[in-house]
Amino acid sequence: MTGMVNVSYIHCTDGHSIGVLELDNPSSLNALTLNMHKTIYQYLQLWREDESIVAVMIKSVGDRAFCAGGDVRSMYYAMENDPALKHQQKPPKIALDQIESHVAKPFLTEYFSVEYSCNLLIHHYNKPVIAWGHGYIMGGGLGLYIGASHRVALPNTVLAMPEITIGLYPDVGATWFLNQLPDGIGMFLGLTGAHVNVCDARDLAMVDHIVANSAYDNVVKQLKHYPWSTILADTQSQSLVSEAISVILNNGAEKAHSVLPANQLMPYFAQIQAACFAQSLPTIYDQINAIDGLGRWIETAKKAMNAGSPITAHICFKQIQSYKDVSLLDCIKMELGLSVNCGLLGEFKEGVRAHLIDKDYMPNWIYSSVNDVDNKVIEQIFTPIWSEHENPINQVNIS
Repeated sequence: MTGMVNVSYIHCTDGHSIGVLELDNPSSLNALTLNMHKTIYQYLQLWREDESIVAVMIKSVGDRAFCAGGDVRSMYYAMENDPALKHQQKPPKIALDQIESHVAKPFLTEYFSVEYSCNLLIHHYNKPVIAWGHGYIMGGGLGLYIGASHRVALPNTVLAMPEITIGLYPDVGATWFLNQLPDGIGMFLGLTGAHVNVCDARDLAMVDHIVANSAYDNVVKQLKHYPWSTILADTQSQSLVSEAISVILNNGAEKAHSVLPANQLMPYFAQIQAACFAQSLPTIYDQINAIDGLGRWIETAKKAMNAGSPITAHICFKQIQSYKDVSLLDCIKMELGLSVNCGLLGEFKEGVRAHLIDKDYMPNWIYSSVNDVDNKVIEQIFTPIWSEHENPINQVNIS
């Protein structure tokens, strides 16, 4: 997959600049390749030390998507061309840590390490990060977006973590950020991959500023002409810069409410919370399926859940149940090993094959239902690959 990140600057009249990272892979809905992640990480590290840079903006080309996820096709080919995984039984008869994978494991380790490092850096960045969202923001795209200090959304914005359809799981820090949502909502979004429109996202505090489609040029103009030097001398300069950016974005806020979509999730909010309150995953499935509603949105969510990977569902259940009070850093460290193990298991490869390679949309999941999943397999997927001090995420400087 080709793809690049265009690097540019908004040069301000007082001599400061705003660094701009533009995702440029529109034929794949701006899916993030490994090299794109490397570019993002490189410039985030460079700009955090550059006193002339007052803020960073992440945006993308095209009208359809900010970013629809990671480059899972490249992961598929790494898994497909790995001799160690060629004739593997499902589930594997040997422990995942005993599989001698010399193709998939190193590639997945590198890809996810760089991706999660970018996510972590954005969450902890020392300067404001403006994520200019529009269209689809899903999976790896949501991982970039959700950690930004200023999350902008156009009226057509749709957020989702749809990994249940491809046999992965809500990653890119979702173990942490889905747990920040109201009780039950994170579980529901992970199990169903449901789309969250801009109004629902606003009401769930997943976006900060809804702006008009035409707002960009005006916002850039105001950023250019703001007297940053007057506040950067202050000891509280970063909070003042952040406040100034918020005021500018509020000036571009969407005023014509008639162009915004009607809420889809919020009318079901109480039912979703009640349905996801249970100590048993099969019970939650039954309760979600019993949610009363004939609308397309809720029925689409149920359909995706029922057709999705039972293993993914169990992973998601454990993420929400067992990691509610775990820090973002520790969640991402855990996810790195979890993601590589998912690549060795076979479920992830099969989901990508069915939905993105062969496009028959008939994945042959390892288990036919959530009731059939062997909990020993889930425990094995969650078994750390590295010791605490050897985890590659330790190399990320977030201070």
